[in-house]
Amino acid sequence: MSLSTVILGPELLEARFRPLEEALPASEALTEAERCYYCHAAPCVAACPTDIDIPGFIRAIAVGQPARAAERILQANPLGGACARVCPVETLCEQFCVRQGEEGGPVRIGLLQRLSMAQASPDLFPAATTVVRAQKIAVVGAGPAGLTGAHLLAREGFAVDLFEAQAQAGGLNESGIAAYKMLDDAAQREVAHLLAGDRIRVRCGMALGRDITLAQLRSDYDAVFLALGLQGQHRLRIPGEDLAGVFPAVPFIAWMRRGEPVPVGQRVAVIGGGMTAMDIAVQIRLLGAEEVHLCYRRGPEAMGASAREQRLARDQGVRIHHYRRPLRIEGEGGDCVAIWLQPTVLQGGRCVDQGQPLRWAVDQVFTAIGQCFNPEVWGEDGASPRLDAHGRIAVDESFRTSLPGVWAGGDCVGRSADLTVHAVADAKRAVRSIRAALREDATMLAGDRRHDT
Repeated sequence: MSLSTVILGPELLEARFRPLEEALPASEALTEAERCYYCHAAPCVAACPTDIDIPGFIRAIAVGQPARAAERILQANPLGGACARVCPVETLCEQFCVRQGEEGGPVRIGLLQRLSMAQASPDLFPAATTVVRAQKIAVVGAGPAGLTGAHLLAREGFAVDLFEAQAQAGGLNESGIAAYKMLDDAAQREVAHLLAGDRIRVRCGMALGRDITLAQLRSDYDAVFLALGLQGQHRLRIPGEDLAGVFPAVPFIAWMRRGEPVPVGQRVAVIGGGMTAMDIAVQIRLLGAEEVHLCYRRGPEAMGASAREQRLARDQGVRIHHYRRPLRIEGEGGDCVAIWLQPTVLQGGRCVDQGQPLRWAVDQVFTAIGQCFNPEVWGEDGASPRLDAHGRIAVDESFRTSLPGVWAGGDCVGRSADLTVHAVADAKRAVRSIRAALREDATMLAGDRRHDT
């Protein structure tokens, strides 16, 4: 197996990854901001899952107040920095910009947001209440949904214990997103902003089902917010998947982000069509792979990765192949040496096999076909919330689970696309519901006390 070992250190980041960073020079920001029509009932705001006042923050840039722009963003989205870097804005806010069909295209909202968030600091967040509430809340998972939930609950005056299984907070923003999207320690700087203050106690290395149980949390806290993310990786379920040289993409990206040594092949196949598939394909190419082939079983219109992500991959030399279904991975001496792919064609909305299987010589294969919720996370101690038909935690419109006093949000719920911005939106709605429920409980308790008197 011809794999080399590479460490994604500072020099490599600057030399190979920094050039991919997309940023709007300050000298162009004013001109771009002035292209905005500052629409009333702006369609871009309606398209933003977190309801950022997009015309408002762009106007602040136009009048030379970038810090005020950051403040407007943070009023709606506590993870405005991460979202500016990873949101597929071309399918969200920018797609609905009224300048979409005009010369110059839509206003570059994402880049303007990123420029604004460079001014962000903890003192720009909306002021927290001075009221100190007696209730304690447990938040499980310190990814985007958990961080947002903990931050908003603390602002409401609640004491929050934030439990995280990993050694540091951040979730996929820290460990599962391409390094070229989160340069300059962006994820951890944002975590520090969100967790500032003394109302949140962070407890890393504490895994649900191993170190703590849901039954214990329900007993010790007035409310529990589950922001567990997705722990499992979908498997191809084909022969050869367990050969050396075959890797699930998300853990591999995490190794890179932590600066651990990673093996890099010369001829690489990536199976999948979403953002993670593009992230691993681009990164492995930048780390020195001679050929990277990304194979997807359907056509380009069905790919989860945005058109921009696909263009970026092609620009870096990644070869994207559609209508290729993996059949098996061939091994020799325990190492993968080739992958067999079945050409398919779309008929009646379904992909059907057509033609003879293809054999490609490869020395490394990445699987990026999605993640799944692991129900074993509950352990064996007490009741667990009901799961939906897709195997994720079932919630109602207020993000309540089937268990009293337990809410859930983010990827572990799966009510929307697995994006940072949707995790933030979930957490905002869950926090409103938790706050209302605890206030109702407090009111009822006070009424009971008056009645007893």
